[in-house]
Amino acid sequence: MNGALIVAIIIVLLVLVVLFVVVGQFVNLWIQALLSNARVSLASMIGMRLRKVDLRTIVLSKIRAVKAGLNISENALETHYLAGGRVPNVVSALIAAKRARIDLDWDTAASIDLAGRDILDAVTTSVNPKVIDCPSPGGPRSTIDAVAQDGIQLKAKARVTVRTNLERLVGGATEETIIARVGEGIVTTIGSATSHKAVLENPDKISKVVMDKGLDAGTAFQILSIDIADIDVGENIGAKLQADQAEADKRRFQAEAEKRRAMAVAQEQEFKAEIQKNKALVVLAEAEVPKAMAEAFRSGNMGIMDYYRMKNVVADTNMRDSIAGGGKNQSEGQN
Repeated sequence: MNGALIVAIIIVLLVLVVLFVVVGQFVNLWIQALLSNARVSLASMIGMRLRKVDLRTIVLSKIRAVKAGLNISENALETHYLAGGRVPNVVSALIAAKRARIDLDWDTAASIDLAGRDILDAVTTSVNPKVIDCPSPGGPRSTIDAVAQDGIQLKAKARVTVRTNLERLVGGATEETIIARVGEGIVTTIGSATSHKAVLENPDKISKVVMDKGLDAGTAFQILSIDIADIDVGENIGAKLQADQAEADKRRFQAEAEKRRAMAVAQEQEFKAEIQKNKALVVLAEAEVPKAMAEAFRSGNMGIMDYYRMKNVVADTNMRDSIAGGGKNQSEGQN
């Protein structure tokens, strides 16, 4: 009996030690939550530990929420943690939103956080608007280049003051869209100006025109103002384009002239070939004359006297040509 009693006492002591060790892991947080009026039971803590939840993160977030006057259950905190959310970040955002009197509930904040957006930064931006440089400092261009109607290039830099629109944060476009739209608006406004001097005299007109376009539609931000930080005169693009066009026209005209010259040379060669062809035909025709005369003699259509008369006519013609040619040469020599 004494041995069985001793064994029972030892077993009870071991159970008590195990319970003390297990419960001791949660006593500190449990007391801290109890004193903060954040009701988190030991059973809930043990269940969180078994579900591999960071107990300290959930309890401290619960305490912060209660102290800030927020009614968030530890079940909601645990669910968001298991979904991969950043519980402390969401609680901080809700506290900041309440202090700034921004209407933001737990479900909306948790959804924004799970969507990959920084909900705390969004709330901070809603309270303290931030400035976006346009174009982006890390982009390929340092200025927004546009050309007025008089052909003068202007290089502009703008600063866009935005505030986060929490209602459109999930699914809304990011800062890159704001930068792209503002840059497009500036290029359009400068391009529609009749003179670059008008833009330099009143750069605020660019801001007014761009603001009236409603560039923040579909984005996660609300544009408060667009300010032209700097604007400089660039190159005379119009004159450069005209010079390039003149050079292109000159090359085109030169090519057309060369084409016409080549055609004229080809046509001249064709004419020369045609002359040689005609001369050859004349020679062939002259070669047929003796044949025809011989045939005339044989057929009796031509007599010997006819032949001599023809020879006299030819000789007389040659003499006249010789006299005429000599007279011409004498007159040229006298001149």
